[in-house]
Amino acid sequence: MIGTARVGGRKYAYHRVFSKIKIGSWAPPVFVIAILTILIGLPIGAFILQAISPRLFGQGSSYFTLASFGSVLKGITFRAFADSLIVSILSSIITLVLAFPCAWLVNRTNIYFRRLWPILMWALLLIPTYMTADGWQYLFEPSGVLQRLRIPHSFVYGIIFSPVGVILVLSLSALPFSFFVLSSSVNGVGQELEDAIRLFGGRSFQVFKMLFLIMMPAILSSLAITFAESMSDFGVASTLAFYSHFPMATFQLFNSINNFPPNFGTAAGIGALLMLCAVIPIFVQSRALKSRSYATLSGRTVRPKRVYFKRSTRIFATGFLATVFLFGIAIPVFGAIVASMLPSFGNGTSLKLNFTFANYTHLFKGSYINPVFLSGKLSFITAGITVIMGVIMARLLVTKRRSKISKGVDLALLGSMALPGIVLAAGYIFSFNLPITAKLGIDLYETIPLLIMGYIATALPSQTRLLVAPISQFKDSMIESSKVHGNGNFRSWIKIGFPLMSKTLMWAWVLTFVKTFTELPVSQILYPPGQEPISVAISNLLSGYHYDLATALTVISLVEVLLFIVIVTVTYSLLTPKGWRRISNTAKTT
Repeated sequence: MIGTARVGGRKYAYHRVFSKIKIGSWAPPVFVIAILTILIGLPIGAFILQAISPRLFGQGSSYFTLASFGSVLKGITFRAFADSLIVSILSSIITLVLAFPCAWLVNRTNIYFRRLWPILMWALLLIPTYMTADGWQYLFEPSGVLQRLRIPHSFVYGIIFSPVGVILVLSLSALPFSFFVLSSSVNGVGQELEDAIRLFGGRSFQVFKMLFLIMMPAILSSLAITFAESMSDFGVASTLAFYSHFPMATFQLFNSINNFPPNFGTAAGIGALLMLCAVIPIFVQSRALKSRSYATLSGRTVRPKRVYFKRSTRIFATGFLATVFLFGIAIPVFGAIVASMLPSFGNGTSLKLNFTFANYTHLFKGSYINPVFLSGKLSFITAGITVIMGVIMARLLVTKRRSKISKGVDLALLGSMALPGIVLAAGYIFSFNLPITAKLGIDLYETIPLLIMGYIATALPSQTRLLVAPISQFKDSMIESSKVHGNGNFRSWIKIGFPLMSKTLMWAWVLTFVKTFTELPVSQILYPPGQEPISVAISNLLSGYHYDLATALTVISLVEVLLFIVIVTVTYSLLTPKGWRRISNTAKTT
């Protein structure tokens, strides 16, 4: 016996007391609410509130004012916000136009290399937007790769370094979100619906129209997600858009905080409008879906038949997908790799063509490689904490008797997914730099723990939603049967839940690690002086005109992410028991 405690007049062993606490009881809701309040609620609430009442935080003389919003709606700030709004609308439409045929071709036809395209979609999802934008810049900028290779490109330069180039990069970067949403809907439309249309003389156009209308929930979801992603993006805004002299809202928010003295009022006004823009499409989607039913699945639903193209059509369709990934992955990655091996890259006075590894040698000889190890450590810690917390929150969301607390947590997580990372980071830098935090002994400003908290806050909502599906498959009877054999609640989940979810947890951990490793907005605002994550190191090298080292560091980060994914998946296959791998394959991960 470890010890005893007196509860209700009786003595209990400590392990017996703890065994009474079940996942989904009072303890986890209190824990979840506290975590969400600290990580998201207080920083964002205080940051936005000070735009309306700056005197509460010692930032002005008014208890109520709308001056911060007035400053957003004029001058360069208004132009930046208008640019972001227009670009996001166009990008979401273009993404849908590309994603719809991609989803249909991959899931419903005999296109070549059908299993390869979803893998490439995952690769496109994991590459951050600032690296894609940098890859395009390396190709077309003055004394860039194409100029070194003596390839004429002046007619394209004006297109890439313009709003068109910004829209192109954002559209391709958001493509995976739309593709995966539409893919599940494409597979859910039964064959009997198509057969009914053709039976009454309908042609391919009528079938396509029916498919489009039935998939309206997925289409609206695609538009809402890609609009929110484009509106909140900081990677393209701080790279390609900046060098194109095309101001965008997220970068303008960053400038408001990065200036001395920082203008938190204007930054909060921009942040509030960004959050509002992310919420509006989600609200419109919800209202549209409530007005009518789009249900098509039933016990009689027949899996749709695969369309078998002729050879010429098959080649053309495959070429379409290949072109999408040529622009989305191949061209920017090619630009980064070639640029990293050119001497004095970015120096207009040198146009030598001889390839060299001098840039990589310089990185490893100096302290430039330190950000790689720092980002690796931070990502490792963040991924572990996020997955553990995600499991607890997901378990709370799938309980049979959902309380008002669990419903509130669900809404908070959904809202947090639409929260721009730049706004979250700005809330942290404002909230944890207030005098009251110092009086309370909370000295987290410009520290690594605060940076990790920012990482967790950005990753936790999406990872929780990812884990909801596999955890919802668990039946309480499995846990109860384990308790019959003398196992406590925690031990039962370790012995039963962990093996069943091992593969899902592994991929959730990998995804969090990779996204954190290359994360930019939170890193850019919250990193402690002298401790730069790799994304900040690349950005600083570019700002300091060290393009040669920046390109090499970009390639190193991409290679490390790829090697990490391979190492983790291979290690899982070699070290985990065969039974774990077999039963974990049955768990849903989407």
